[in-house]
Amino acid sequence: MSLRRRTVEVLLAAGLLGTVLTPPATAAGHGPGQLVPLRVATYNIHAGAGMDNVFDLERQTAELRSLHADVIGLQEVDVHWDARSEWRDLASELARRLGMRVSFAPIYSLDPAQPGAPRREFGVAVLSRYRIVSAENHAITRLSTQDPNPVPAPAPGFGEVVLKVRGLPVHVYATHLDYRGDPSVRIAQVADTRRIMAEDRRAERRPVRQILLGDFNAAPDAPELTPLWETLHDVEPGAPTYPAQDPAQRIDYVAVSKDTVRVRDAAVPETLASDHRPVVADLLLRR
Repeated sequence: MSLRRRTVEVLLAAGLLGTVLTPPATAAGHGPGQLVPLRVATYNIHAGAGMDNVFDLERQTAELRSLHADVIGLQEVDVHWDARSEWRDLASELARRLGMRVSFAPIYSLDPAQPGAPRREFGVAVLSRYRIVSAENHAITRLSTQDPNPVPAPAPGFGEVVLKVRGLPVHVYATHLDYRGDPSVRIAQVADTRRIMAEDRRAERRPVRQILLGDFNAAPDAPELTPLWETLHDVEPGAPTYPAQDPAQRIDYVAVSKDTVRVRDAAVPETLASDHRPVVADLLLRR
């Protein structure tokens, strides 16, 4: 089937397991007017646990490897968070296993459980086979799950990396929007997202290749998402993503800038390695 400022670079560790998707088609991608292929994916990894709620990073590693993706946005990533993920650094460990670079953007960064232990962190990450030129952890509106009486306030966890893909700068964003039934926080988060992405476009002073990956916790036709589609193309993968067992709704997204990125194909692989299914898309970057 075709299809900042905390940056850790983890280099090659690889091997191949079974595949769900064939490797993306290659293209020369050189010279004016050429299109550069890029396979991207988004996956809410449920802190390393599958649909059965059993922590199994080997299972998720195999699933991620089978996507053959160049860039992967991850949500619900534990870094020394607690016993549910064995206090492990899932961002760095997955990158090391897959032979990819990683940028982790914590939503929460808490004091360690024991003196001298690493900070307890939870957030989003971007894995990349391409060099990470820069990375930033932006603040967007959030309703904290760590506060017994939360109020909407700016908080980190909207990760951005700039990659150099065959000479082309590409802005990739990883996000996880609010899960509550009341859309008010998501409305604010969408406004924050559009502002940050617009600032990047103004700063570049030229057409910018932008890719937004994430769990939006809303259906494609949800009113709170409508503003995103003014400048971004919602990549339709042709299947729902949640829950992983008998999925009924699509809440996981790949969205790309309309004028600088073309979509070749997209799919939702069938897997129970998390409580979500991933979305994988084959893109073509305009030079």
